Amino acid sequence: MKKIFFIFTCLVFILYLQAQNGSKTLLLNDIINKKYNSAFRDDIRSMPDGEHYTVLSADKKAILKYAYKTGRFVDTLFHVDKTRETKLKYIDGYLISNTGYRIIVWNETEKIYRRSWKADIYDYDVRRNFLTPLSETKGKLMIPTFSPDGRMCAFVRDNNLWLKKFDYNTESQITKDGSMGKILNAVTDWAYEEEFVVTSLLSWSGDNNFLAFVKSDESDVPVFSFQLFEESLYPEYCSYKYPKAGQNNSKVACYVYNIETKDTKKMDIPLAEDGYIPAICFMDNSDQLAVMTLNRQQNNFNMYFANPKSTLARLILHDENKYYIHPEWITSFCFSKDNFAYVSEKDGFAHIYLYTITGILEKQITSGNWEVTRLYGFNPETKTVYYQSNEESPLRRSIYKIDNKGVKTKLSSGTGTNNAWFSKGFRYFVNIFSNTQTPDYVSINDEKGKELCVLENNASLRARLSETVFPEKEFFTFKNPQGDILNGWMLKPNNFDANKKYPVLMIQYSGANTQEVLDRYIMDWYYYLSNQGYIVAAVDGRGTGGRGEEFCKSTYLKLGILESDDQIAAANYLANLNFINKDKIAIWGWSYGGFISLMSMSRGNGIFKAGIAIAPVTDWKLYDSIYTERYMRTPKENHDNYNFSSPVNFADKLQGRLLLVHGTADDNVHFQNSMNYSKALVKGGKLFDMQIYPDKNHSLLGTETRTHLYNTIIDFLNKNL
Repeated sequence: MKKIFFIFTCLVFILYLQAQNGSKTLLLNDIINKKYNSAFRDDIRSMPDGEHYTVLSADKKAILKYAYKTGRFVDTLFHVDKTRETKLKYIDGYLISNTGYRIIVWNETEKIYRRSWKADIYDYDVRRNFLTPLSETKGKLMIPTFSPDGRMCAFVRDNNLWLKKFDYNTESQITKDGSMGKILNAVTDWAYEEEFVVTSLLSWSGDNNFLAFVKSDESDVPVFSFQLFEESLYPEYCSYKYPKAGQNNSKVACYVYNIETKDTKKMDIPLAEDGYIPAICFMDNSDQLAVMTLNRQQNNFNMYFANPKSTLARLILHDENKYYIHPEWITSFCFSKDNFAYVSEKDGFAHIYLYTITGILEKQITSGNWEVTRLYGFNPETKTVYYQSNEESPLRRSIYKIDNKGVKTKLSSGTGTNNAWFSKGFRYFVNIFSNTQTPDYVSINDEKGKELCVLENNASLRARLSETVFPEKEFFTFKNPQGDILNGWMLKPNNFDANKKYPVLMIQYSGANTQEVLDRYIMDWYYYLSNQGYIVAAVDGRGTGGRGEEFCKSTYLKLGILESDDQIAAANYLANLNFINKDKIAIWGWSYGGFISLMSMSRGNGIFKAGIAIAPVTDWKLYDSIYTERYMRTPKENHDNYNFSSPVNFADKLQGRLLLVHGTADDNVHFQNSMNYSKALVKGGKLFDMQIYPDKNHSLLGTETRTHLYNTIIDFLNKNL
């Protein structure tokens, strides 16, 4: 395996050297049109047997079955042209029951927010080759969820939970109080979806007798509205419940529906009225429903086992943090009949701990001054844990397993960024490897890490890169005034001349537990900018991830201060390099990065000649409660720091020319932020440029929009640097 990978690496390096001698020009439109994006299917799903996986065909007409061992096609499980009763032109997605006898498919999908959707959903009876609507009642459905035996399916229509029994071809309504803007059953509100990354709070018991769900009451959550212009003579408004910092959250409670008796009981979970339930999950024992709770400050996490019959709950795990609990670990539990694995930062770094199912700590599985970055799973038969970590470097990610005796095995071979998707039973995994010089290399590997086959080597992309002139990403480090070593990368123009002085654009996001400086493949718009005669650089300052709890959470209660200090320190470091024009340094950021751009320009003593802030938060009182309060608590608890952390209060101190960009239909960071900030700039007598994108959301998607956006930014930089 190592020999094969060595040969592959050598080939990649040769191609990379050829890239530096390529003759084709790197075009902005080619980048925007994803000509340099890695080709890779991200919808591989393991089948229950752990020997096969499925994908949706490229034309969205068929569900295809492949073998993990060979990566070869085995069978077509579903095809729109071969079904009886109902004919579809395509499908957007699917679910396969554990038995394989039924498949749920859907199309005409309608996006709700970033992750949620509703669609026309159909039931496919594999043995009869029959395709029929899942529900006889018209209307799009949400979160279809099979029972473990595949004989039932729960779903949500108009915020109410329904149950379809396939054996009897009946459907019944479980809840009747669902109402837009008031009661949500099993589905989540905007804030849960955005900040806990969850759209379904629904769980079946293993014996198929109980269906647990979370009911959210958002009646008291304030409504936010924005106009949708859409060339209308009288523009309409989009209105939805959005809890801003310190405002009312949805009130949540956990319920269990008994399939046989048709009774619904509320579980007796100790939870404050403003607390959170970000996850629920039935154990192998159907008398144990795991309910995860967080307090509003998000520094106290509890996991209870609730009995669906008695409704009583027993505390199994408590984790408390002097700052806050990272939400991703709450939804990353790995359960078995006798144990569960959980990631905690109790020793200052994110590490895996193994507990008995009764909540007794057996052992700490991983340790060291490095971070577990993903928990993939736990094999109960061998008590082996599978995970991703950055133990080699904060810039890189590798895949590992540790068995019951503590023997650690590295499963990935590539030096860079590795991500994995494991099969049921952990006999195989799909490994996605890339680094700054290598587009995604996707392989299937066995449980020892041996490569079995290659799914995608992106040969055509590598050939395209070998013909193209593009800059090389170089990593560097420096110390900020406090002595912290900060990681960065830099792009130099392909025709770089060390005797010249170049303008600089600093790229950053800077958000809590995120990283811009990683050894991975990406070809974004700023590669084009670099070849136009710019140095492009990025630095991960304090508050970013991969460096342990104290580094990441040092920004707690005072967002924007240390992050902007480190961007200012990075600018001063760059200004002292011989090939940098110290009078022509700009900073760029989107969302949290836009916030840091504004803070840096107001606190940087003129080091930044220009800056671009796209969809920035300008006052934390305007952003959603879950995210903001995790890092800042409420405005009432932390009043002074809310003022110190909001750029709108320092607009009169902004130095350098600013380009402010926002979409008017941004449901995440509301356009209100930029409106308030522009008003403060006017009051402070600050000249600035502004680019508005009507009816565009936080992502400003679309080829035309992105082309206009990047050309606007480049034109702005050319005029002001």
